[in-house]
Amino acid sequence: MGGVHPADNKISRDCKIEVLPIPETVYIHLGQHIGAPAKPVVAVGDKVKAGQLIAEPGGFVSAAIHSSVSGTVKSIAPRKDLAGNPQMCVEIAVEGDEWLEGIDTTDTVIREFPDDPAVCLDKIKAAGVVGLGGATFPTAVKLTPPPGKKCEMLIINGCECEPYLTSDFRTLLEKGEQVVIGAAIIKSILKVDKATIAIEDNKPEAIDHIQKVLAELRKVSPKYDGISVMSLMKKYPEGGEKQLIDAVMHRQVASGGLPIDVGAVVQNVATALAVYDAVQKNKPIVDNSVTVTGECFPRQANLLVRVGTPLKFIIDYLGGVPQDTAKIISGGPMMGRAIANLEAATLKGTSALLFLTKAQTARGKESNCIRCGKCAEACPMGLEPFLLNRLSRAGGMLDQLEANAVQDCIECGCCLYSCPANIPLLDVIRQSKGQVLGIIKARAAAKK
Repeated sequence: MGGVHPADNKISRDCKIEVLPIPETVYIHLGQHIGAPAKPVVAVGDKVKAGQLIAEPGGFVSAAIHSSVSGTVKSIAPRKDLAGNPQMCVEIAVEGDEWLEGIDTTDTVIREFPDDPAVCLDKIKAAGVVGLGGATFPTAVKLTPPPGKKCEMLIINGCECEPYLTSDFRTLLEKGEQVVIGAAIIKSILKVDKATIAIEDNKPEAIDHIQKVLAELRKVSPKYDGISVMSLMKKYPEGGEKQLIDAVMHRQVASGGLPIDVGAVVQNVATALAVYDAVQKNKPIVDNSVTVTGECFPRQANLLVRVGTPLKFIIDYLGGVPQDTAKIISGGPMMGRAIANLEAATLKGTSALLFLTKAQTARGKESNCIRCGKCAEACPMGLEPFLLNRLSRAGGMLDQLEANAVQDCIECGCCLYSCPANIPLLDVIRQSKGQVLGIIKARAAAKK
């Protein structure tokens, strides 16, 4: 349903993942996941090691936070994030690179994993693993379906359909075996027979490599049986959770529903790797792969970055901000967010830094809607963006906006991309969606 075909612009696809040097100071956010912020368990002046717990989950839907470096805690205080909003952070001054005992930092691949799903799940929770496809939902919670719900298929999302982004592609090529092992671990936790690693057909090298990895791993253990690779037609936003389920299983998640309602659990490639690290290496999420790219950026790169690294440090390492840069995006051009503060630090879910010129960011002059229906045709959720836009601009139409499912908008930008009248559909709809979601949450809270 819906979707568009923007240019790939995968200009960093041939850049192998490079380890970024460690900065002098990191700033680790306590709220870098969906749910309640984590609660600090360290104090100013404490010495910490890389991989050490510095904040525990603040509720059921929350995740542990670990130090990405070794050093001294300098402060626990608010610090501005990408948008310039204050967020509580743990500031750590780096001293060497000493890791917590028990964490395996070698490149040795461990193929056999515990037979007890509970052991694996506990390790995932302890490691603070969250979804790294954008939502950063705590993985241990997602892998614990509610009573009465049964997973029938695990889908590992390797689509990476956003233009410019290539870190997942490089992960599949360089850490493909670990990704498959992570998928097998998740499959065992969910107690499902089938798992699919879905990759768009514009990444044939990744498809071939993962197929070869699977063939070798099946010789090692029957635990890898039932895992397959599916090649999908390139289309944005193929990697959206509900869109991917539809493409792979031909099932549609109803409005307000969850993937588990149709028997699916979706995890990102990077999440599968994080699961491998947690279970096989006792390593929490302390680093992640970040694509740094853009036609105006002279040095394309995929970097392995410690969580909490200041963005300015990354950019300076690669030569600084080009003079013709008009905007820097965190993420891809379709769903990413503009960066207002280069002193902000990376999060677990940071996927890319995209540099765009004035010509690339300039919007065409808005004109009247011509009722062509292209926005509705492009919407992957089956919504009517032209109607939602009209209701939003009319003001006070929140009931009708909810009735027309504005809350189901995934903010993919397909409507804005396809509109010949250059109407800022996504901007308007996003504001109304926030208001409607607030009403829905207040209504749910009142019923408790």
